[in-house]
Amino acid sequence: MQQPDPLSPPPAISSAGVMATDITNKFASALRTLAPGELVKDEHFTLFESVASLEIMDSKMDSGILKEGESLDEEYDVSRDLLPEEVLGIIDQLLCLEMAWHLGYPLSQTLFTSVYIESIMKPHPVHIDEADFIRDAQGCERQPKLLFVLRAYCLGLLKACCHVNEQVKDELYYEEEDFFTNTYDRHLVFDIPVEPISSLLQQARNDLRAISNDVSKDIAAALDLRLELRLAFLRAIDLSTLRKAHPDSLKMPWIEMNGLIEHIKKQHPLGKPVPEAFSTKLQRRLASTMPPRPMVRPSFEECFGHFKRFFQDGTDIMDILKYSEPQSLLTFISLFQARKPQPLVYIRTLVQSLLFKEMLVLGNYSIRQILDHDLSIVVLPCAPQIDPSCDHVEVPTDPRHQTAAQMEIFRQRVAECYLDIFRIFCQNRCRARRMLCHSIQEWDLLQADVEETDQLLQVALDERPLTLEGGNISLGFSLPLSSWAYLYKLRQMEWIVQLGFELEVYQTDELAGMYWYLNYLAKTRAQHGDRIKSFTMRSLNEARYGSDDGSNSNAAKRPQRPQYTAAKEREYMTSLAYLRVMMLDAACTWEFADGLCCLYTALARLKLLKPPPRPYGSDALRYDLRMKPFRHIALPQLLTFDEFTRAVAQPETSISGLLRYAESAVGGARKGYEALAKLPDTQAFAVNAHVRWAGNVRDCLRAAIAAGVALSTLQREIGKMGSGGAVNDDVFVDEGDSKPKLKLRVDVPPQGKGYHDCWIVPKLVPTA
Repeated sequence: MQQPDPLSPPPAISSAGVMATDITNKFASALRTLAPGELVKDEHFTLFESVASLEIMDSKMDSGILKEGESLDEEYDVSRDLLPEEVLGIIDQLLCLEMAWHLGYPLSQTLFTSVYIESIMKPHPVHIDEADFIRDAQGCERQPKLLFVLRAYCLGLLKACCHVNEQVKDELYYEEEDFFTNTYDRHLVFDIPVEPISSLLQQARNDLRAISNDVSKDIAAALDLRLELRLAFLRAIDLSTLRKAHPDSLKMPWIEMNGLIEHIKKQHPLGKPVPEAFSTKLQRRLASTMPPRPMVRPSFEECFGHFKRFFQDGTDIMDILKYSEPQSLLTFISLFQARKPQPLVYIRTLVQSLLFKEMLVLGNYSIRQILDHDLSIVVLPCAPQIDPSCDHVEVPTDPRHQTAAQMEIFRQRVAECYLDIFRIFCQNRCRARRMLCHSIQEWDLLQADVEETDQLLQVALDERPLTLEGGNISLGFSLPLSSWAYLYKLRQMEWIVQLGFELEVYQTDELAGMYWYLNYLAKTRAQHGDRIKSFTMRSLNEARYGSDDGSNSNAAKRPQRPQYTAAKEREYMTSLAYLRVMMLDAACTWEFADGLCCLYTALARLKLLKPPPRPYGSDALRYDLRMKPFRHIALPQLLTFDEFTRAVAQPETSISGLLRYAESAVGGARKGYEALAKLPDTQAFAVNAHVRWAGNVRDCLRAAIAAGVALSTLQREIGKMGSGGAVNDDVFVDEGDSKPKLKLRVDVPPQGKGYHDCWIVPKLVPTA
């Protein structure tokens, strides 16, 4: 706050009925009588007045403060003559401010600093004819010749922003993190339909061609392209509501804009900036309690890169409508949102809109269809639980009627949790991890609830438990619905840990522990997948041969049953293919995480990685913090701190033994990733996202190779000091000061600099 000058005279206020009195000395003397911390409260002087008084005459808080000779309102004349290159410069500036708004800055610091935008919006226009810079008839007749181009562009821009704002507000987003939807009592031409604005843009293009002799050919072409860009954006907005249309037709405006922005970049030097056409004084007119803030001024080169990715993302997301099956849909969304940099908020909310709106998924499928398709792939291929014919049985005592009733209860219970997984991946990465931490609590409760449904269905379907190897091993009942919920819960728990690595939640000395926990979760998922596969194989043999036991060795020798059709064969093969790729992915994660855990444990023992000083923390408190999202999860059970510490440290294993085991684990992960990379899109369950999926697998493979190199380097340095496990671990560390004897430096790559964000592989560099 500005400090008052004690020597300055009191302000000269001259007004009828007003007598000014200087109370500075009285106020200061009264203030000296107050003890520190003492507060004087008057019932007529509230907190609002207190805070408001602090803002007065502070340039950082008071938007009404004026400098010497400054006027209160912006004095720029919107009816002034503009050169063609100045019109082009203003349009390019508006283009940059539009992108700044998409990036998360408020309208008050971006588009609402434009005098031309303000003159269109205020007074509020309800008809296309009212939306003009100059409202009186005489002023309209004296308009500069190229102002119609700027007017059409501004209207197209405002209508596009209006749609974007409404689209974002209709979907799940977080304003304090992603996007500002506050319009400060401005309506963004909400009452004017798209059609007259599109017609105005097209008319402006025609009029521009008519006066092409009066304007430079290059500048006329540049202005025309910018009007065409606004038309294409409005077409893209209009087509995005047609979810049943062919995806390739919905891509066309985005592809067009992607090409236009390239030409616009080349033409940008033709424009001449008009900085006086933008002013922060306009913030004084906005309905806002925020203090004045400076205008955001992104460079055109920076905005071009953002627009290029924006239009490419808009093109790519239309492939989401090419539905094949739910697992590919989940792969598409999770990999698309993992792009670096992450797609803008409008794109992410558009994905949500395309995915689920008006109780339809992707515009064509009911929630039941998607859920049943997912269940048939994961746990229930050709199962009576998802047979639509059961819905038509009305006899209450009939098992088919009971099955249909229980499955309907199940679908109502899981539908919201299931769809939330897709919505979660449409958030920014930090928010996605936080929401997953809440989601696994819901899925844990869901698993317990649907287990009761499984038990009721066991009775209705007269299910028998599964035994293997001559009855020596019993897997019990299949419990398909709770198994399905458990599998999704495990996947989400893994995503939480992996996002922790990506977002640098864990410090370097915590990596060994968190990779061990990731290994624990992935191993549990692989074992659970193996259990599901056993029941799927029993169901397959029963469908083929009428066998009572999936382990019957004579089943394949009997002829297939007549009711076993090619469609059933495809459904079973799809389920087995999914289980195969899911278990292979879990095995790769399990092995790689195990290898990195051993590597970081060995580096810690060798004192090559040292924990930072933590005078106010302890390992037990930090473990409690990291495991807080999983504390109340029933299965898999969370280990105690002592059990976790022993599992990570492996005190009974020598350093050389740790490195040999890590080398074997990383080698197994590398072979697994090589096998995954060869899978086609249908077997990888990455239809329409196979390029991104394969790229992700190759990044994991490169990280595994880098881990192998790090292990080889460390083993080679250790080999120089002794032979294998015969050397005591103490020989690698000097006594007293605990300094490492190995001449190595460990470089842990920062986020985004490694081969893969989830696999943080250290680089070992010789120091001598």
